Amino acid sequence: MSTVDGWGGRVDLPEDASTRRWHQWVRKAEAGAAPGVALLGFACDEGVRRNHGRVGAKDGPVALRKMLSNLPVLDAAPLYDAGTVDCTDGDLEAAQSRYAQRLAALLDAGHFAVGLGGGHEIAFASWQGLAQHLGTRRPRVAIINIDAHFDLRRQDEGSSGTPFLQAIEHAQALGIDLQYHVYGISAAANTRVLFDTADRLGVHYVMDDQLNLLTLAAHIEQLQARLADVDVIYQTIDIDGLPHAMAPGVSAPAARGLPLEVVEPLLDAVAATGKLRLLDVAELSPPLDRDNVTARVAARLIHRVCHAAWQARTGA
Repeated sequence: MSTVDGWGGRVDLPEDASTRRWHQWVRKAEAGAAPGVALLGFACDEGVRRNHGRVGAKDGPVALRKMLSNLPVLDAAPLYDAGTVDCTDGDLEAAQSRYAQRLAALLDAGHFAVGLGGGHEIAFASWQGLAQHLGTRRPRVAIINIDAHFDLRRQDEGSSGTPFLQAIEHAQALGIDLQYHVYGISAAANTRVLFDTADRLGVHYVMDDQLNLLTLAAHIEQLQARLADVDVIYQTIDIDGLPHAMAPGVSAPAARGLPLEVVEPLLDAVAATGKLRLLDVAELSPPLDRDNVTARVAARLIHRVCHAAWQARTGA
């Protein structure tokens, strides 16, 4: 049984590297630890509430740890749990700032950071953490989002619908060259002004009905070309970008969505660049889930990306 809170599961015999599961491998994140994969929870759905969505995503980190616990260890990457930042007082901005500071410290320590959301307001917190980590450096950065929504809404206060407009404007203020790519955009889930905003900002997006197994290879080739001159990549996954049958427990269920057969090769291609520095998964809402289906899908994606990113980093 793991000594880290929130982790536990099956133990297979013999207990050695060939039978090890994540709950047996995870350790608390401590200063000076060897670089590895570091998980950081964001127990917050204040942004979802502000965006008039279905709340419940604050329970996501607990559900994700539970589903990750029994997944097999596939490589030698050290695995750390850096705890959870919560938002219990409605002060989203303060919670995002706390998360950003802890994320920046993980990146400074050389870890591949994984955010366990939480609503998609985690994305602006992740961006702020990455920007803090970059400091005075000005690399070319790309955000890759799997999502049915642009999340480029302009509102009086931040929410789960605003993080990428916030990130783009924050990057412009700092002089950082930031690209934003979105895969899975739904024509039925975004107003005309959001498409206009995306076009004005030079956002690269692919509609959900344009991306399938027949067109996948061409879109991956196009993405690889766009990422050739990028130095750092931040990957974010809004789990409601998957079909409702695969992801029923989300803040805003998708009428169509992108299936795993499309999502997983896209994620593999991003990880294979060796430039991926952080990942987060958002909008899992355990109170709305069925048989932990959505949590299992989200955990599968985290597991896959962590392995692929570590392989790309180490050349294994």
